[in-house]
Amino acid sequence: MIMKNIYKYTFVLIMSAIFVGCDDELDIEPRQSISGEVALSNQQNLQALLLGIYDESGQADSYGGELQIAIDLIGTDDEVSWFGTFAAPRQYINKSILVDNGFVAGTWANAYESINQANLIIDNLNVVTDADIAADLEGQAKFLRALNYFDLVRLWGQQYNPGGNNTQLGVPLRLVGIQDFSVDLSAPRATVQAVYDQVLLDLQDAYTLLEPSNGIFADKYSAQALRARVYLQQGDFANARDAANDVIVNSGHSLTNTFADAFNNDADSSESVFAFQNTNQTGSNQFITFYASEDNGGRGGDIAINPEYVNLFTDANDVRGNFFVPSDFGDLLTAKYTSQFANIELFRLAEMYLIRAEGNLESNTIVGDTPAGDLNTLRTRASAGPVQVPVTTESILLERQYELAFEGFLLMDLKRTGTAVGTIPAKADRLLLPIPQSEIDTNTLIEQNPGYMN
Repeated sequence: MIMKNIYKYTFVLIMSAIFVGCDDELDIEPRQSISGEVALSNQQNLQALLLGIYDESGQADSYGGELQIAIDLIGTDDEVSWFGTFAAPRQYINKSILVDNGFVAGTWANAYESINQANLIIDNLNVVTDADIAADLEGQAKFLRALNYFDLVRLWGQQYNPGGNNTQLGVPLRLVGIQDFSVDLSAPRATVQAVYDQVLLDLQDAYTLLEPSNGIFADKYSAQALRARVYLQQGDFANARDAANDVIVNSGHSLTNTFADAFNNDADSSESVFAFQNTNQTGSNQFITFYASEDNGGRGGDIAINPEYVNLFTDANDVRGNFFVPSDFGDLLTAKYTSQFANIELFRLAEMYLIRAEGNLESNTIVGDTPAGDLNTLRTRASAGPVQVPVTTESILLERQYELAFEGFLLMDLKRTGTAVGTIPAKADRLLLPIPQSEIDTNTLIEQNPGYMN
């Protein structure tokens, strides 16, 4: 809890500094608010704005759970069932998403608000006189901008095609901070290629600018972990392998002793490459809301685990195949989410082992370890027997389901491997989210995804 208190009190102190340190300017400002010019006028204010991006991105609509839950519910065929009363997630699991879906609108709006705040920091770094602080601010802002753009393009744009020109529509690229929302802010959708290029450019800068360790905030290995995920989604296996290997070898992170130890943590574990901090005063954990029993702070089990997922496990000793708790109605719930104020794990070191294994297999290389060696590192921790050799792409993807289930990976793994969701082809338009109606109404240059009515 020490790091969480640092986060909380740092936020309070920096926000106080905005009002104390800018006293002269605030003499002409309403006491309940400050203008954009004042908010961006000095280093302390930019640091406060950066904390605001972490808070915004970690909200319910985004990485507080709803974004990851969308990826898993849209990607599921029969692994889970939705028993909740909310219409938006039911539309996800039924693959019949409406333009006015509230979760869709919230995720889009939160992402672009985070991006705009990141842009404002990047645009105003000239007010920071300390070079090290400026580098840290720029690196974190670019990491957060890249993170949001990566998931926007994956959810709203068709899958990146390795070797293709990737002119399919992505999302609008807004790279300049906006303070005046009264003007026309219409912007067309950039291509998938352009969005991926910007994401990788931001991550290269973030990796260069950030320090190897940065407490609870993003550091260079957070950027490298995201870059490994981006390269994997692109089918660039060699670069994915190398980025994941860098994190494994050089970040200082290590796998937790047990599989259970990687979850439900109030402070970052040794395995946490990056997590959004969540407390009883800040943050949001929608995983708890929809996955947990009432005793654990949830709604009783809106998302229940079906036998079709449990039956994927062939080793009775694999603890991941029994990592469940009962719901209030007798169903199975994942035990990954049983602590109401636990952090939201976004990048675990286990994912890097899986990416390195797949990168080595597809590149026919041995960097860091063999694919079997990396899979067995995870299987040993889970008390499972060694993987069957030779390792195949299918066995790695199955291991990803064992290890990463219910963390927001399923749909994107299916899309990048061209695997249908049940009988729905991976490139089907219904597996894309609709551009929210609010964006359609205000952006005259936006084009809706096929199959959705404006």
